[in-house]
Amino acid sequence: MTKAIRIYEHGGPEVLKWEDVELGDPGEGEVQLKHTAVGLNFIDCYQRSGLYPMDLPLTLGTEASGVIEAIGSSVTDLSVGQRVTYAGGQIGSYCEARNIPANVLVAIPDSIEDQTAAAMMLKGMTAHMLMFKCYAVQPGDTILVHAAAGGVGTIMCQWANALGATVIGTVGSAEKAAKAKAHGCHHPINYSEEDFAERVQEITDGKGVPVVYESIGKDTYEKSMDCLENFGMLVNFGNASGAIPAIEPLELMRRGSLALSRPTLFNYTSDPAMRQTAAQALFDIVASGKVKIEIGQTFPLADVAAAHTALESRQTTGSTVLIP
Repeated sequence: MTKAIRIYEHGGPEVLKWEDVELGDPGEGEVQLKHTAVGLNFIDCYQRSGLYPMDLPLTLGTEASGVIEAIGSSVTDLSVGQRVTYAGGQIGSYCEARNIPANVLVAIPDSIEDQTAAAMMLKGMTAHMLMFKCYAVQPGDTILVHAAAGGVGTIMCQWANALGATVIGTVGSAEKAAKAKAHGCHHPINYSEEDFAERVQEITDGKGVPVVYESIGKDTYEKSMDCLENFGMLVNFGNASGAIPAIEPLELMRRGSLALSRPTLFNYTSDPAMRQTAAQALFDIVASGKVKIEIGQTFPLADVAAAHTALESRQTTGSTVLIP
């Protein structure tokens, strides 16, 4: 037996249940992984609430780090005692231990701690997808990153700096503005005090930016489009305030021949070679010191409901790690 968080209905944090679950031996192509750290992400809240409907019952969670305790048949490239991590595609990380396909795991380098890996894999590979696949950030670009003090935001600000870009970022408080600035955001904008679209136009001398990385959603997407230059791209990868409604193609034309992208990491990491490339790029940039992973808070895995409440009320900074 092992412990896991289970949900039997969509709803608020109260639907998260800490329960005993059976854990058999790993099957062919699987390993048994004892989790040492579990990452918390907004997608967990979307799946819990039903914004992203899921088949129930289930165990939530999309990333974790741990130590291999047993190996199933046909697994030849991993060993018992090895430290590994994963993110994206394999839902079910809210547990003490699990059996998981070996081909989704990535070995953790000696330079990276388990909690750091759990805090950075989904967010860091998301940042790689956003800045290398959706819109390839170039030296000299000026970009807009929403939630610049959050887990993805702080990684993006630092990584974009390393690429030679100028970063404008939105935040909700003076404290978060200071945090974003400390993580490489050149122009933090406190949207509770000023209109971020007007401020972006001031910063860019009326030109706008080539890309907006939009993770807030319903409350900000229209003003985000106002920030774009002609032929700019709105990359919507989150729904913190609710999903963006349908946008007519003619509306994109009217606003400046804009492009709209709605990526998901699961498509990006479904290709093993692409997943390994993104993971290696993330390990390398963190090892270089150019991107520092901030764990803003930790919660016991059993208290994940409190962690969801804190995340959804925007009371967290950096990454949140759950400890089994």
